Amino acid sequence: MRIDLIPDVPTEPTEGGGVRRVVVSPGVPRQELLRLPTDEPEDLEDSRYYELLHSIYDAALITDMTGVITEVNARAIEFLLWPREKLIGVSVSQVISGADNDLIQTLVENLKEERFTLIQAYCVREDDSLFPAEIAVNQFREGAGNLCFFLRDIPIRRLAEEMLRTEHNAIQNAANGIAVADLAENLEYVNPAFAEMIGAESAESLVGVAVLSVVGENEMTREMMDKVLVGGETWNGELTVARSGEEDAKLEVLATCNRNSDGDTVGVVFSFTDLADRHRAEAAMRESERQRVMLESLGAACHHLGQPATVLMANLGIIRERLDTNDKLIGDLVENSLDAVTRLGEVLHKLNEVNEYRTTRYLGTDSDSKSESMILDI
Repeated sequence: MRIDLIPDVPTEPTEGGGVRRVVVSPGVPRQELLRLPTDEPEDLEDSRYYELLHSIYDAALITDMTGVITEVNARAIEFLLWPREKLIGVSVSQVISGADNDLIQTLVENLKEERFTLIQAYCVREDDSLFPAEIAVNQFREGAGNLCFFLRDIPIRRLAEEMLRTEHNAIQNAANGIAVADLAENLEYVNPAFAEMIGAESAESLVGVAVLSVVGENEMTREMMDKVLVGGETWNGELTVARSGEEDAKLEVLATCNRNSDGDTVGVVFSFTDLADRHRAEAAMRESERQRVMLESLGAACHHLGQPATVLMANLGIIRERLDTNDKLIGDLVENSLDAVTRLGEVLHKLNEVNEYRTTRYLGTDSDSKSESMILDI
């Protein structure tokens, strides 16, 4: 059985019935605690629990069956900073935040069937500061019986657990895909982003699956795994991952060793970046540059063609004025030429106002992909 008495924010009631925050202090450094006096009486060696109390790592509080403390060890005095004479005779509820008579009764009932009960709670020092503790409760059944509370100070472990939760939440909600594989190259963990990238049903469905069956087994991916697992190096590159019924995913991959606290390689950690957005952005930039170049070319062409077109129109106008009106054929040719030069001027004017280079088909069918059948749409 396990009992949790840990609030999100340690609090305690005030006289007015409200709640006030309690400052959780780190306490006295361990090297200082070891120099603190334990206030042990000279006759402590006569205690029936002396050898037990002073041979264990944890703080120990011995109580009667109602929770009143009858004995403590030196470790408890170090943890709680209470003088021994103040601890003896008080209820354990004054030491364990959130404990009460109902908790003691629950413990007594549970220990009739179980060897021990675990409690996660905050313990109260004499200065009212709190520290998180893991408490194991046992019952001594000799005589009237006693309860023994073994307290383990766990602020470092609790901080590590909170950091792990924070890091886990960060990885779970990351935009990049994260995956972890073991030495057998099977996936142990996959975050939702990676599952979405490759079109998997869920992240859980990928756990236990071989990495290379997900990203594809080929010369490049085999080199990636060997370089990381055998060579202990970091691998970076781009992979194309097949997705059922969808366009293949283009992913940038960073693979590195996953090491334990001893520095031994225990697997591979992968970070995946979806390149689709990057490729779309690069394509858009290329198209924008192409548009800019083509529009500048059109502007230059209009400028260079506009001058001779103006000259042609002026000369044809002079010719028409001096032309013999009896020669109808020549007159028609001049008029047609003037009409053509006028249309040329109109086309050049339209080209000069084009702000998007867009082509349209003028020969062939819609399925014809030959570039010769496309002209500028103005």
